[in-house]
Amino acid sequence: MTTIDPPAESSWRTPLMVIAAGCGIAMIGFGVRSTFGLFLEPMTEARAWNRETFSIALAIQNLLWGIGVPIAGMIADRFGPSRVIILGALMYAAGTWSMSVVESGPAFYMVGGVLVGLGVAFTAFSLALAAMAWVVPHGKRSFILGLGTAAGSLGQFVFSPNAQAAIDFFGWQGALLALAASALAIVPLALILPRTTTSVDEAVSDQSMMEALREARGHSGYILLTMGFFVCGFQIAFITDLGLSSSVAAWSIALVGGCNIIGSLLAGMAGQRWSKRCGLAVIYFARSIIIVALLFAPKTDITVYAFAAAMGFLWLATVPLTSAIVAQVFGTRYMATLFGIVFFSHQAGSFIGIWLGGWLYDTTGSYDIVWWISAGLGIAAALVHLPINEKPLARLQVQTN
Repeated sequence: MTTIDPPAESSWRTPLMVIAAGCGIAMIGFGVRSTFGLFLEPMTEARAWNRETFSIALAIQNLLWGIGVPIAGMIADRFGPSRVIILGALMYAAGTWSMSVVESGPAFYMVGGVLVGLGVAFTAFSLALAAMAWVVPHGKRSFILGLGTAAGSLGQFVFSPNAQAAIDFFGWQGALLALAASALAIVPLALILPRTTTSVDEAVSDQSMMEALREARGHSGYILLTMGFFVCGFQIAFITDLGLSSSVAAWSIALVGGCNIIGSLLAGMAGQRWSKRCGLAVIYFARSIIIVALLFAPKTDITVYAFAAAMGFLWLATVPLTSAIVAQVFGTRYMATLFGIVFFSHQAGSFIGIWLGGWLYDTTGSYDIVWWISAGLGIAAALVHLPINEKPLARLQVQTN
């Protein structure tokens, strides 16, 4: 396979600036999205909707997020991420603003589900992570991916209590307007991201996107990784809907975000030294243990806070390890596309988790059944990751020799 030299980057786009911009995009994009569960109670009461109406909208949002990420990744891998993310920020802001004015369930599905979902997809932190991976050598990549994931968690930690405060002081409609304005702040950050799509220590090949997709499809580890990430989406999307009081829910989400800052950084650091697949297996198994412990524990505020803290360390710790395996095995040239497909599986799990949680609650008055399903899937995911081969493909080894 032939190689070509990468195009020259503007001198002002230093790795530090790109990493800072990527972290900013991840923080805002993930932070705004993480607050939507806080609007369930005020919106359903104001619009006379049931929980399933709200749950369906968020389920559509997660599904469109997942469908849109591979598409956004393909465009970003071809033309660079800046224009993709700017378009996404505009859709994100427009959809969030529209959520404050729609009155019917179907209209809410369109703006809060479809428009916001596509906006989230085209500003996805997976695009920011890919851009960050392009400007650092292999030896630092896992840690940088952990740093970008931690930035998303910081957004959750910062936005959640402030969004609840905005709801209390300005009403839920005013709070949505503030979140829409926050989404627009992504636009100037996107302009800093690089135009090249290959890591600084990796030769640029003439492999086409279709060749990369066929290569990944034939790799058993990629299939297993995709299956495991389905479980991740099922677990964390459902966990955001605990049916708690607004104040406990807000601080629990913030606590998850705060602990996940540490968990994501530790996962990224661990991925530099030890097997990433084993790390993922440990994370999924530990999640199941924590979920089962919650089921048997008394449901007090302290119990919920303890659960949030414990789960927070594992919340997005799968992301730096999963994305690092994709980059390590297949290289960074089509990382946004390949990780985007894995992420689609994650969002398919989110869609099912959110919908199933809302439907079972309306049907049985309890979340217990879906909690047990979540715990069982976590154990299955732990086993699925063990046979994954993390070794770089032969063509990467040839290029780097």
